[in-house]
Amino acid sequence: MTKNTTASVGLVRTQFFTFGHKPEAMVLDSGVALSPVTLAYETYGALNADRSNAVLICHALTGDAHVAGYHSDEDKPGWWEDYVGPGKPIDTDRYFVICSNVLGSCMGSSGPASLNPATGGYWGLDFPLVTIADMVRAQRELLRHLGIEHLLAVIGGSLGGMQALQWAASYPDMMDGVLALATTSRHSPQAIAFNEVARQSIMSDPHWNGGDYYDAQRPDLGLAVARMIGHITYLSDESMHVKFGRELRHGGGFAFNFETEFQVESYLHHQGKKFVERFDANAFLYVTKAADYFDLDLTNSDSPARQALGRTKARFLLVSFTSDWLYPTYQSRQVVEVLKQLGRDATFCEITAAWGHDAFLLPGTHLETAIGGFLGGLHAR
Repeated sequence: MTKNTTASVGLVRTQFFTFGHKPEAMVLDSGVALSPVTLAYETYGALNADRSNAVLICHALTGDAHVAGYHSDEDKPGWWEDYVGPGKPIDTDRYFVICSNVLGSCMGSSGPASLNPATGGYWGLDFPLVTIADMVRAQRELLRHLGIEHLLAVIGGSLGGMQALQWAASYPDMMDGVLALATTSRHSPQAIAFNEVARQSIMSDPHWNGGDYYDAQRPDLGLAVARMIGHITYLSDESMHVKFGRELRHGGGFAFNFETEFQVESYLHHQGKKFVERFDANAFLYVTKAADYFDLDLTNSDSPARQALGRTKARFLLVSFTSDWLYPTYQSRQVVEVLKQLGRDATFCEITAAWGHDAFLLPGTHLETAIGGFLGGLHAR
């Protein structure tokens, strides 16, 4: 099939970087030394002569490094194709764009679905738990490998927004701008609760087998239900009314049984089925746990993150969406309020959108303007 690469970065390939070979293992926040570590990543555009145009994009919970363009063996564009490419808000004619799959995931980077070099088998639950700070530390090693010591901007939505904020806290002098979309500085009890129910759905599947299922039947049912739970939090009440209402799949009246009758039920089953085809159940446990551990502790004046943010010269833009109830607007406002208390250059934008948390992934003129204007202002400095 011929790819439509108009206004696209075109055909791209995923690359791999491995570091942390013994005795230079990567020491995680848990204290465990991990060796070696592999990150899958993609780049678009070109690094300019003074290496000042690099933009790091951080993906959401179950995303990957494939932000834009097309792989030669498939026709599906990257997950942020509407925003990354020639002439788009993240203009690859102006910026050198990098995105890596997070540590602990299963889309090419080291995680529980990877092979353990010490045993030759899959890591499974022997893989150490990781944090958002660990993910960022691994990305820092990738940038060092690419010869990048300073970033024009770090951009991310949802879990990617957590990474963007963590970047500012971990490396406050390394970027000119931080753009965090639909995110938070700490996981709320509600968000933790949803993640725990999702994890329990996986661990309750008899095929999970304590995480040791790679050479047997996999816990597809548990993972599908976990995705269904998560997907509900990505939508909104209004978007569900618009997309599904109370429509029945086959019209007529109720069947008076427990088959899938409502369109919204069918949609969730479809999402669960698609998800198990591309994601690993153990990796889902790891990335959700990393999100739950995340807490920059910005209200504590003595916290390392708050002190680091007080030193940074980076500009900040936090964007929220009116219908996002997973990371509601007040959580972004709280971050901006702290940044302003610290005397930082911080701007807040709330975008009216009906589509819930997922709005940051969907095309939208207001978001395009916000992203393009923020990056353009940094580029002109």
